[in-house]
Amino acid sequence: VQLVESGGGLVQPGGSLRLSCTASGFTFSSYAMSWVRQAPGKGLERVSRINRGGDTTSYADSVKGRFTISRDNAKNTLYLQMNSLRPEDTAVYYCVKLRDWSTYDDWGQGTQVTVSS
Repeated sequence: VQLVESGGGLVQPGGSLRLSCTASGFTFSSYAMSWVRQAPGKGLERVSRINRGGDTTSYADSVKGRFTISRDNAKNTLYLQMNSLRPEDTAVYYCVKLRDWSTYDDWGQGTQVTVSS
């Protein structure tokens, strides 16, 4: 299993970023996926998750209405569109393959998102 995130970087408050996660080594369309983040000095927070077909999603209250998770099973790619970014969104964002709707399985290496003026 390989999960490779990209798209992180430095953005000003109010800005947008789009994270991507390219998956390989497993049948991507057979698994739910998630984005999980870890802010400096804090624990893990599940940001969002999406089911195999992409028609069921869930979001943390902290990002609801600002972030959108999606997937393209033909491209084996997971996305996270992040709008109206805030300094508190600063974190390492991980792409995670789910064993079931609630259990983490395999993790990517993470991509840094920094929101600062």
